[in-house]
Amino acid sequence: MGEKLVGYMGRDQWGNTFHIGNNPPRKWLCDHLCRQHVEKMFIDKTDGTVAHIGYIIAGHWIRLYEVKAFERND
Repeated sequence: MGEKLVGYMGRDQWGNTFHIGNNPPRKWLCDHLCRQHVEKMFIDKTDGTVAHIGYIIAGHWIRLYEVKAFERND
């Protein structure tokens, strides 16, 4: 069963947290940081491929995370 995507959050290299919510992450970050230029940030995976993990905006290296709903069954 797939988990429901609630929104996004980002963390920069200094530990600042960006609560993006259910907005498009790139647009929200550009608006929040008052910038238009964005570079994608990638990471090398162990299988030799690369994955897009976030953006570099206004000196912030922001790694994005998906926030998903979870249900606790007690």
